[in-house]
Amino acid sequence: MEALYSTEPGLRTPVYVVDEAALVRNLEILQGVQQRTGCHILLAQKAFSMFRVYPLIGQYLAGATASGLFEARLAHEEMPGRENHVFSPAYTPEEMQELVRICDHISFNSLAQLEAHRPVWQAAGVSVGLRVNPEHSTQEGHAIYDPCAPGSRLGIRRCGLPDVLPSGVEGLHFHTLCEQDAAPLVETFAAFEQAFGSYLPAIQWLNLGGGHHITRPGYDLEALERLILYVRQTYGVEVYLEPGEAIALNAGTLITTVLDVVQASDMPVLILDTSAACHMPDVLEMPYRPPLHGAGLPGEKACTCRLASRTCLAGDVIGEYSFDACPQVGDRLVFGDMAIYSMVKNNTFNGMPLPDIALRHAGGSCEVVRRFGYQDFKTRLS
Repeated sequence: MEALYSTEPGLRTPVYVVDEAALVRNLEILQGVQQRTGCHILLAQKAFSMFRVYPLIGQYLAGATASGLFEARLAHEEMPGRENHVFSPAYTPEEMQELVRICDHISFNSLAQLEAHRPVWQAAGVSVGLRVNPEHSTQEGHAIYDPCAPGSRLGIRRCGLPDVLPSGVEGLHFHTLCEQDAAPLVETFAAFEQAFGSYLPAIQWLNLGGGHHITRPGYDLEALERLILYVRQTYGVEVYLEPGEAIALNAGTLITTVLDVVQASDMPVLILDTSAACHMPDVLEMPYRPPLHGAGLPGEKACTCRLASRTCLAGDVIGEYSFDACPQVGDRLVFGDMAIYSMVKNNTFNGMPLPDIALRHAGGSCEVVRRFGYQDFKTRLS
């Protein structure tokens, strides 16, 4: 069975392959938004942390944002000279001591955390902000990713803030979207402006968070840019966006090999050397059906198969796909859009080997950047 990259020499499976040319196409779109609006766009490392390409990303974007100390250290080490932001629901005193040395912007999730760490961040001269909760949900079907859901711990509600922001607070930050277009952001900003607009004349920067699918075909760039320009011109603040998926959207694949074909009561099941639970967790969490090169929806082609893993988890199933003919043992299959939330969330449950990581350069050559083995599994344990 023909599959993209299946004959690439030196590639063993499973393997993530990131396409440099596709990455650059996304970065050029994002750079264009920065140039036309004067905003700052940051790589949200929680979605994509392949630091081998951080120097490339740093040529196009303002910097990176982190969800904690280790991501902040990674950006500091691998994207030096660019902006380095961090937000976490809470920081330890030890973390804060290091964060103020390597980050230029730190956002806090509560007034208590702001004040607990005030002596450290104030002495360091770091620009600090508060994450707020506009209490305006725009998501459907993904409650696990909705920071505005009732009972959310993320962001300070308006009723939790004084009329004047605490001394030293220079920015506000909200993050409410998930894989969404510009319209939900415009809608959310209206809710934010109504609740928190009185603070805007007193701050220096506003972070509109992530979840923006800016590089997706059909995304309304004009609406996004109108909003950014409105905010900058009306309130005189610097505007930040921190997309993660948009940087590497459709820029990576996961190649897997069929190890066995077993017959279930309803259809053939392909046993693969990759795993939803271990190598593409969003398939089970979202749930999410990754695109598969050359395959169709169930019933669309002659043979429908269920694709599953060799782990002991009964529900470790990637999905049902149809083929012109049933794949055979040894065939390679290629899942698309596997650069985001894959490498950063994978794990070694059942002792499953981690996929290798490869980079397909713009010139066509393919480099194996990282190869994992037993020691990578063992050193996670004790």
